[in-house]
Amino acid sequence: MPTDDSFATIDQAGWEDLVARFDGRMWAVARAFGLSAADAADAVQCAWLRLVENAGAIRDPARVGAWLVTTTRHEAARLSRRARGEVVSDLDVPDPAQPDPTAAVVDADLGRQAWRRLDLLGEPCRSLIRLYVLHPEARYAQIAVRLDLPVGSIGPTRARCMSRLRALMEEPD
Repeated sequence: MPTDDSFATIDQAGWEDLVARFDGRMWAVARAFGLSAADAADAVQCAWLRLVENAGAIRDPARVGAWLVTTTRHEAARLSRRARGEVVSDLDVPDPAQPDPTAAVVDADLGRQAWRRLDLLGEPCRSLIRLYVLHPEARYAQIAVRLDLPVGSIGPTRARCMSRLRALMEEPD
């Protein structure tokens, strides 16, 4: 992720990091609107496009995750209204640069659900995901030492753990 105040100069690895960190959450937000897989994909893709279009206007790069989730929510709401036959115009889409209080409430609730479900996972999944969430800048070697795992197993283990957490998140309360 870039260290300056603009995403205008982000490199491929930076974009891949953003996608790895936020794409799953964006998909969860879009699907929460009851959209089809195709419409959810459109909402997520639109949010990524909006980031590219507004990269130079992002004031706080540390909050890009919240910005992406809020933008996905707005796009999903627009597509949901369109699917119900409501007339949708560009004026109906709120400015994603403005704070969204409802998004903050939904994000907080989603976060609480995720932490509760994370506690249902066994080790090393629980510790591995906590490390990724609390220390996203940590390298595989650092995580391997901390969890006493081989460096080569961190990626595959993370993928399996995230898959199990996603499945738990899809279960009703």
